[in-house]
Amino acid sequence: MQKKQSKKQGERLTSSLPYLITLASGILMGLTVAPVGAWFLAWIALVPLWVLVVTSAKSKNQFPPAFLWGIGYHGVALFWITGIHPMTWLGVPWLPSLAITLFCWGFLSVLGGVFVAIWAAVMVRLGGQKSWLRILIGTAVWCGLESLWSAGPLWWSSLAYTQSPHNLVILHLGQLSGPNTVTAAIVAVNGLIAEGWTNRQDAKSAKISSVSSAPLRFVNKYWVIATGLLISLHLIGFILYSRPIAQPPETALKVGIVQGNIPNRLLRSSEGFRRAQENYTNGYLTLADQGVDAVLTPEGALPIFQRDLLGTALVAAVKLKGVVAWIGAFGERGDSYTISLFTFNNKGEIVSRYDKTKLVPLGEYIPFEGILGGIIQRLSPLDAHQVPGSANQVFDTPFGRAIASICYESAFPEQFRRQAAAGGQFILSSSNDAHYTASMPFQHHAQDMMRAIETDRWSARATNTGYSAFVDPHGRTLWISGYNTYETHAETIYRRQTKTLYVRWGDWFTPFLLISSGGAWLVIQLRDKN
Repeated sequence: MQKKQSKKQGERLTSSLPYLITLASGILMGLTVAPVGAWFLAWIALVPLWVLVVTSAKSKNQFPPAFLWGIGYHGVALFWITGIHPMTWLGVPWLPSLAITLFCWGFLSVLGGVFVAIWAAVMVRLGGQKSWLRILIGTAVWCGLESLWSAGPLWWSSLAYTQSPHNLVILHLGQLSGPNTVTAAIVAVNGLIAEGWTNRQDAKSAKISSVSSAPLRFVNKYWVIATGLLISLHLIGFILYSRPIAQPPETALKVGIVQGNIPNRLLRSSEGFRRAQENYTNGYLTLADQGVDAVLTPEGALPIFQRDLLGTALVAAVKLKGVVAWIGAFGERGDSYTISLFTFNNKGEIVSRYDKTKLVPLGEYIPFEGILGGIIQRLSPLDAHQVPGSANQVFDTPFGRAIASICYESAFPEQFRRQAAAGGQFILSSSNDAHYTASMPFQHHAQDMMRAIETDRWSARATNTGYSAFVDPHGRTLWISGYNTYETHAETIYRRQTKTLYVRWGDWFTPFLLISSGGAWLVIQLRDKN
């Protein structure tokens, strides 16, 4: 009897082992980003899932293991979302705030699980028995799914961002075809390692007698290629990283940043607004006296509408000093409003405006409002009347056209690529990450570094509570602020009109992979039928 129970326990453990392995490897991938930043794990963390998908291709349990990998990765990488709780400063009671927070985190984690499960299902259906075809299809489908996901409103945790900010060399592949180039590199290397492992196990199970020939040949065929590919891709990235950055004096632009450090729980109050006016006005005056050409403020630095901006002390200081300012505030559009960045010229006049295009779901708008609107409004008093800006905006300034980004938009590379292709010469990133833990703004900074590399542009990033920064076109951080500190800083950036291959052609590599893998699969199917 005891032996039977032990046997059953062993069988349960064996049956649950694939689930535990995939969940653990997904968690390892999640540790590649802040706050841990173990970026090197990305090059092996997909291997266990790949091996399980291949070895259990004839069974019916691919969905749960793959699903758990996605939950592990996205759940850990996006854990900072829980920092929005409690939202009592928005008037949301503690318990509904917890419910909203857990729903947001859980929904995105599950969505990530579904994403990986679809990838695994396609691998099982189309991968066949050929290792090279599985690697090609696995890489193509992963990139295709990331492209599809990033085209919607919910996007953040691409595999590519696991390498930022630490592996700047490989991130330069983004200049060729955007972040999916880096994603493809990570998936392909993982796939080669996994195929090397499965072929080695197949050799053992076939009881090949010559250990010094066949099994070693299997290992070498894939693991050596994986090593060579990893080195080659980093070498290409290093060549791009090593190119000198031209800095003609006539393109220089000295930009100042004010990090106001106004907690969001105060910003909506009269005391918070008073502090915001004081901090940003004093910061502007300090930077103007340092001889800057322009001053950048964070998203919502002055939480008032455009019609009220002209009466503020900050705009009065702009008129006094004659230094251009980019001020974060709210624009108006009928009965709705936008989160906007305004350009004030040296006379204190508004000469351009950029409206935030990518709004944060639930926080700034209600998705499927006709269905969910009543439910959400019962949970909290969040104002759902913010509207997005148009997708084809340009942001002209007294110093030429800029690439503008407000907060969440940093995760969407196409936003930056389009503006760079339209003549944007430098990046202005304005954000307010005050309601999250420190890992979120650090991940946010990592996203902005990728966008600077992909577009080959200098970037100035202003935030409310950190991390504000200046980044050069190679993704190197020239200066970064403290966290939860009031700071001002000035740095010289340079306007550029170069166009990387990605800026010119967009993400051409993903369609190439999809067409190549589809064509290869079709040829093999036709050949097998004949």
